Amino acid sequence: MNTAVAGPRSMSRSINFRLIAFLAIVAMPFLWFAYIFINQTLTGGIERGANFSKVDLKSLGFFEFDKDNGTISDVPRKWRELDGQKVQLEGFMWASQTASPRVRNFEFVYNITKCCFSGPPQVQERVFVHVPANRPPMPLVGDFMRMTGILHVKVIKQDGVIQSIYTLEVEQAERV
Repeated sequence: MNTAVAGPRSMSRSINFRLIAFLAIVAMPFLWFAYIFINQTLTGGIERGANFSKVDLKSLGFFEFDKDNGTISDVPRKWRELDGQKVQLEGFMWASQTASPRVRNFEFVYNITKCCFSGPPQVQERVFVHVPANRPPMPLVGDFMRMTGILHVKVIKQDGVIQSIYTLEVEQAERV
């Protein structure tokens, strides 16, 4: 009769590759959200590069602004300082005033579902994009896009109503 008693499993046998892979997969979403939060905290939504500044489109419009009486001084300094600079933005094209498949003017927003179907986006949440005359009109697409161009930060009023704060002269556009 065999009276040998099995001892406790060794630690190396109880921690295996499957357990590590499982824990890594479970941890990934939390690590990703932590990375996004830390990145936004450290950069403030602006990552400066050699040729352009990558600007988080959601952060660009994330401030209180009086749509009737707002002035340029109500726009946070970090956004005003981008005036005349080359920037890169990622978001969606939105052209509510046309059904044409090619456009010269449109609005660029961070998320159509979030900001456009629950009412129009606030004036500070939109970038009004203009395709220069020396370039052909752009195809209006519903895909996630990356736009690079010169950003202008100026409160533009028409008939006493603020029409825009941000305009972009697009130089390059691509699907992401």
